[in-house]
Amino acid sequence: SQSEQQILSSKLECVQSVKDGVLAEAKCTESNLVTPFSQKGSGAKTQTQSSLKLFQVETETLYKKVDSEDLYVTSMLYEREQTERQVTEGEVTELVWKLCLAHSASFETADLFMTLVFELRHLSLEALKALWQRSSFKCRDNWQPLIDALPSCATEACVVLMKEIIASGEVEEGKVEYFFWSFSFIPKPTSGMIESLAPLLKSPGASQSCFLGVTALLHRFCSAYNFCDDVPAVQSVMRTLGKFLGGNCTVQDSEALSQVSII
Repeated sequence: SQSEQQILSSKLECVQSVKDGVLAEAKCTESNLVTPFSQKGSGAKTQTQSSLKLFQVETETLYKKVDSEDLYVTSMLYEREQTERQVTEGEVTELVWKLCLAHSASFETADLFMTLVFELRHLSLEALKALWQRSSFKCRDNWQPLIDALPSCATEACVVLMKEIIASGEVEEGKVEYFFWSFSFIPKPTSGMIESLAPLLKSPGASQSCFLGVTALLHRFCSAYNFCDDVPAVQSVMRTLGKFLGGNCTVQDSEALSQVSII
């Protein structure tokens, strides 16, 4: 309202020049004055001048008409065209080497990493195991591209390899936790994934992340599969969880209570 003190006084003036119906030039001056600190129009004041000028006009580009049948609606998730060529373990190994040599913060690295994720999805378990034996090295900045790419692969073969890496103790604890978290986001779990991960729940000192990751995967699987109770892998996990719950979910100490809460 008029009675309230105006904190900021701003002014914008623009002069535009139009030629043959096209904006040829525009010059603008913008000023801002913080009134509480001003005296007679001076004080904390900023002034910005900008100029926009048309240099040339491109000739009309003729676009090829696209058949509406070739168009489709899709989400903004990462997507690549399916190729018929066979991806080999040697090609993926070379890709890991290129990632190691690339600058860590570049568009090239981002593109190479995404290519690695998509190509991992085409490899069999045997090829992935061979790849791990050849490409489990660390780059000069202590980065392991294959370790970071595996959780985004989301195929049964990749999950089985991650399980074997966890069981072997070949990677540090932080990366193991990263693997467990990734299980919660696999879009289409399979019974083979559950069967592979079930033994991890029985391992001594299985972490909370282990239980949360495997049970989240199980929940997503059963949400999409109507008769999941009949799947042997699901039954195996349920029997393991039942042993932790004990009789009437009664526990003796705080550690056991935390385990039951997770289950």
